[in-house]
Amino acid sequence: MDTAADPLNLAKVLQKTSDWLWGMPLLYLLIGGGLFFSFYSRFTPILYLWHGIQILRGKYNNPDDPGEINHFQALCSALSATEGMGNIAGVAVAITSGGPGALFWMWVCALVGMATKFFTCSLAIMYRGTDHAGKAQGGPMYFIVEGLGKRWKPLALAFCFFGMFGCLPLVQSNQLTAIVGDMFFIPNEWLTDEAGTVAPLGKAMFGLVMAVCVGSVILGGIIRIGKVASRLVPFMVLLYAACAIFILITHIQNVPAALGLILSDAFSGEAVAGGALGAVISTGVRRAAFSNEAGMGTEAMAHGAAKTSEPIREGLVAMLGPMIDTLIVCTITGLIILSTGVWKEAGDDVNGALLTASAFSQGIPFGGSYLLLICVLCFSFSSMIGFSYYVTKCGIFLFGPGARIPLIFFYLIGIVVSAVIELGDVINFLDIMFGMMAIPTMLSALLLSPRVMGRAREYFAALGQAR
Repeated sequence: MDTAADPLNLAKVLQKTSDWLWGMPLLYLLIGGGLFFSFYSRFTPILYLWHGIQILRGKYNNPDDPGEINHFQALCSALSATEGMGNIAGVAVAITSGGPGALFWMWVCALVGMATKFFTCSLAIMYRGTDHAGKAQGGPMYFIVEGLGKRWKPLALAFCFFGMFGCLPLVQSNQLTAIVGDMFFIPNEWLTDEAGTVAPLGKAMFGLVMAVCVGSVILGGIIRIGKVASRLVPFMVLLYAACAIFILITHIQNVPAALGLILSDAFSGEAVAGGALGAVISTGVRRAAFSNEAGMGTEAMAHGAAKTSEPIREGLVAMLGPMIDTLIVCTITGLIILSTGVWKEAGDDVNGALLTASAFSQGIPFGGSYLLLICVLCFSFSSMIGFSYYVTKCGIFLFGPGARIPLIFFYLIGIVVSAVIELGDVINFLDIMFGMMAIPTMLSALLLSPRVMGRAREYFAALGQAR
């Protein structure tokens, strides 16, 4: 048996499975479902965008409400996972594999994703269940069982099984290792092999350091995660946005052309995908899903922990996520990659975070790569602590509260392993897991959508009377 060929075969199986799943099946489910939610709600949630911001600012907070964290901490906990390497590495992957037009389809996903998050996160509060310790918990596994009934529990179990693997921070660990290795290990010949690249042992050692740092936070549970995220997320978004805006200002003459290229390539796919429009759309949808996670179910788990007794309020807060994540942060990343021109010059081995690092180095010659490193550290760390809550929550639903510590060690081992393996295999594996998580989440949300709208009509009617 030729064992050397096995990794290649596995890689091909992952790629083919990912490409099929994120073809028509998930395009119809995510885009079609998001459009249904948008039109079914008559875009009402978006019309109450300012009200959602007021809720986020704490205007309606009640410390006596059930839950563990406030609205702002819930959004930051959700964003700590979504505002991660999907914004830095994911956008770069989208442009190199699907062309600039993929960014347009990321925008489309974000717009319909706002409606999707409104429904899924409202359901997370409407149908909160209780865990083995008697604490109120929310998420797809709970609103499937509590909302649809016990006979639907296999769907909830399927979500949790795929969630245990789909929420591992593989891209975050992999890309942070790549950029640190490129900036420090390789130039100084630390832990490198004969080819001049970082040796697997060196990558594993750095992964172990990351695992120790992440473990020091996540052992404290969602309360500690929420507190750390509420401090880290605003800082990292503002720092990243400030650096990126500086680059865009210094390359302002190229920005209109970059926007024009995004729009034209969105319907032709000629820039990278060779005229394959379907590849452009599929790439945009899957990268948007990985970035803002609308319809994946992860966001519902974070928002399900919010201290509130009003489901619609949390749905309005949750829909701000795709706007911040994809419409703002991902767009900024895409524009700096396109306006600096690095996407044309990149070789096959320059992908993900390294491509964004190249754009920062060109756009800010006096230390851009180091500023991006700070952003990558913050983005990766925030994602790694945020995703840990999802993995443990899914695992505890399957195996009970006694599994929490083993699940945390399983999660930390994933950080070490993913520091060593190839980026393409990581992305294809996670795309499959995310896709399988989306199926039970979207199906149950579609079935329960009339109940959300009934509650929404009551809430908005009462809000209008209060005014």
